[in-house]
Amino acid sequence: MPDRDEITLRAMRFHPRVGILPHERELAQPLEVDLTVWTTPRAGGAVVDYRALYDLVAARVAAGALEYIEHVAADIVAAARRVDGVIGARAAVRKPHVALAGPLQHAEVVVERGRRA
Repeated sequence: MPDRDEITLRAMRFHPRVGILPHERELAQPLEVDLTVWTTPRAGGAVVDYRALYDLVAARVAAGALEYIEHVAADIVAAARRVDGVIGARAAVRKPHVALAGPLQHAEVVVERGRRA
């Protein structure tokens, strides 16, 4: 297996309006995101800036029109893969307040693209 580095920002919390139901479009609710990126070790010790990773997640969540967490996760992964040095990314987006008929901790969507090196 080739050398690789893994960077994870876990449990970033936001409070956007997310969903397609009328009450979800009106009231903000918690949304939690994990982002993992894979990089190849770089000469000179260059690293990926954690702030850039956080900022791209925050920008997507703040962009509005969060209908489906599947799209949010895919957009975050696509943006992360555009960061210099990133060869793959995985985003998990969790929505704790899902209106279903029984007990549920959260709904989660995971999108992974690229390679883990």
